[in-house]
Amino acid sequence: MLTTTRPPADVQHEAFSEGQCKKLYHMLLSVIPSSVLLIDRGLRILSANQNFLEKARRSESDTVGHRLDEVFPAVIVEEMNLERRIRDVFLTNTPVEGERMTYRGPGVPLRIYYYSIVPVEWDERIECVMFLMEDVTEQIRLSEEVRQVERHLASVIESASDVIISTDSCGRILSLNPAGEKATGYKVEEIKHHCCHELFAPEHQLAVKETFENCENLEQMKQTEWNLATEDDRRIPVSWVCSKMKNEAGKVEGIVAVGRDLTEQRKLEAQILQSQKMAALGVMAGGIAHEIRNPLAVSSAAAQFLMAPNIPPEFLKECADKIHTGICRASSIIENLLRFARPAEPRDIEPVDLIAVIKDALMLVANEARFQQVNVVLRIPESPIMALGNACLLQQMVMNLILNSCKAMPKGGVLEILLERNGDEALLRIRDTGCGIPENQLDNVFDPFYTTNPVGEGTGLGLSLCYSIVKEHFGAIEVQSAEGEGTTFAVRLPLLGTE
Repeated sequence: MLTTTRPPADVQHEAFSEGQCKKLYHMLLSVIPSSVLLIDRGLRILSANQNFLEKARRSESDTVGHRLDEVFPAVIVEEMNLERRIRDVFLTNTPVEGERMTYRGPGVPLRIYYYSIVPVEWDERIECVMFLMEDVTEQIRLSEEVRQVERHLASVIESASDVIISTDSCGRILSLNPAGEKATGYKVEEIKHHCCHELFAPEHQLAVKETFENCENLEQMKQTEWNLATEDDRRIPVSWVCSKMKNEAGKVEGIVAVGRDLTEQRKLEAQILQSQKMAALGVMAGGIAHEIRNPLAVSSAAAQFLMAPNIPPEFLKECADKIHTGICRASSIIENLLRFARPAEPRDIEPVDLIAVIKDALMLVANEARFQQVNVVLRIPESPIMALGNACLLQQMVMNLILNSCKAMPKGGVLEILLERNGDEALLRIRDTGCGIPENQLDNVFDPFYTTNPVGEGTGLGLSLCYSIVKEHFGAIEVQSAEGEGTTFAVRLPLLGTE
């Protein structure tokens, strides 16, 4: 309510003249960003500020002195019941606030206002009311756009097939989308405000905890794999990308993590790996036959000597030893071949001697290397180098790298295999003197189906599988090459007990 007291005549003349007061009043109204009308008890407009005149596209002469229903469209006056509301303010001396109205002036687009009616009291008598109109058209339009964006984002998150988790700055879960609920078996209400790392497999909980509880220090994160632990105690391999969640001031408030279920991809990789093994067996068939033929030939010759009469005891023992050695050699080759061909189970993790892995892989491709006129130089330590892993998968990785190097030397060359301890890691380097890889192709060598071989020669999956196997063993693989100077593949694997 606006209340004014008429000052004594002498003070009134000393402060402002009536003309000055009127000028000041109009000046104040002209700078007010709202539309302002003064309305008397007869519902006639006493004054209108410039904002109202411009918004309504009316002149002052067409507005001041006219009744309310002559200034506003009759339908608005009736629907909003403006006349009754204004009279109630005169009667009760109580302002009306926060009412909404839609107004369209002549030739003006539809506008939305919030209006208030405030009594103006003069000498303890309500002379008029002030009708204030705040144009909120743009605010409502923007608000609706924001709501549409929010609904769209919510729809995207709800329908996404990837797992989406958001957390606060302390790593407590704020939201989990339906795909996440389906994958984990938990409802968001059950785990909300729980620590995020509780959703993950024990072997990854520490890494998750450090990431989500130190979100301020989170850099742009590349893909990483953390296994989810489901309500029924299953493990789901998931590839994650995490991003900071910031407020309007740019302060980090939490993390949004998007995870893709790799279960089907792992199944496909296993199928491809097995098909690669079968293809490799075809390449190795000639070499294996040669390797078995040698000990069998020795055993056969020794057996023929045994059938001769009057054999000295020393020679008899020598022949028996050669037969036994040859059979053991052939049996070892066949056993190694069967172990290689057998599909690897993901849980077949055990201590593995990397020296034995390299020797077994080299034995299977030795004939191929001889056929390609590749001279193999093996530099390995005498004492075992132990790692935790799957011997069959690691053998497949080493053999693929060796065959890849042999293909890079179609006219022969030198293949150097070096294995050594490097701190808490085992470092395997496979170096060839082949054609090398162009610099602009180095970033693509581990991509699936990428190959520089002619069409029909190779699938482009060998190095991709090597990369997957090394990553599965928490290691790293790198390549260095120069065109015409050869290529070196470096594989780093954590030693047993250092993971």
